[in-house]
Amino acid sequence: MRLETVSVIGGGAWGTALAQAAAMAGRSVSLVVRDADKAARINSSRCNEAALPGQALSPAVTAVAEAASADIVILAVPAQATRGLLAALDPALLAGRPVVLSAKGLETGTLARQSEILADMAPDAMGFVLSGPSFAADVAAGRPTAVTLAGDDASDASDLASALAGPSFRPYAADDRIGVEIAGALKNVYALACGAVEGANLGASARAALIARGYAEMARMVTAMGGSAHTLTGLAGLGDLTLTCTSIQSRNYQFGMALGAGRRTGDILAGGAALAEGVATAPVAAALARSLDVEVPLIDAVDAVITGKSEIAAIVAGLMSRPLKKEH
Repeated sequence: MRLETVSVIGGGAWGTALAQAAAMAGRSVSLVVRDADKAARINSSRCNEAALPGQALSPAVTAVAEAASADIVILAVPAQATRGLLAALDPALLAGRPVVLSAKGLETGTLARQSEILADMAPDAMGFVLSGPSFAADVAAGRPTAVTLAGDDASDASDLASALAGPSFRPYAADDRIGVEIAGALKNVYALACGAVEGANLGASARAALIARGYAEMARMVTAMGGSAHTLTGLAGLGDLTLTCTSIQSRNYQFGMALGAGRRTGDILAGGAALAEGVATAPVAAALARSLDVEVPLIDAVDAVITGKSEIAAIVAGLMSRPLKKEH
């Protein structure tokens, strides 16, 4: 399988960072942005100033306004935009090619994972999922980053991981696509909760407990959906959960801090807050858990706060008054 050229669709911070990583891995990269004017500005300045200000782009990255044929396609748009993007693409651009899904979220309404959306919209594509502890600024700047790249075939995943691996970006191949996808989606929900703990000044001890219980809750969801709990011990599970739930760089953590400080979801969004995937994912994850008959008190709590059904103080009181059980 030829893996020399890459098309990254999505000109935000994450798409730009992944384009940069692929270029540093020796690939020839097209970064697909919204319009020709933006593409021209990026190519002229060698910087996507709106997405990653001050970060010079590799000469191997060329911004374009329309997707063209490439050996590898990377989708780098928000989780709720994936279906619309695929509907607008020529299916021939994806047929028989590895398509890397980098969004971390579950689709509103359908409860679908990103790979399920791809299978629905482009059934002839080869779906892979990229997840793990990674901030766009770190990846683009060439700071050491390790992630998980999961597909149904371990050999194909290994080949693709090798093609995208560079001096500072290290994808580890895996074959548990379900586990990686669910972990990537749910860690954003728990990051909202941890941010809320910080915003409400509940202390580092509460945050640590929340991460541990969130990990256990995540494991119940992954296994109920047919994934492996072992996946959660790796980069896509514990690694990403730890990073997102402890760093102010995380958009979900920032959003959670605002919630914990008493602000309403609508007001935070109206104030121009950066996209936090967990805000859309929390109600979907809660609905998915109900359909699977899985107990997820933390996800339910985040959903209640996001939708305005309950206040932080009441949520904490409710969680702390739950019946004591054995930990395992």
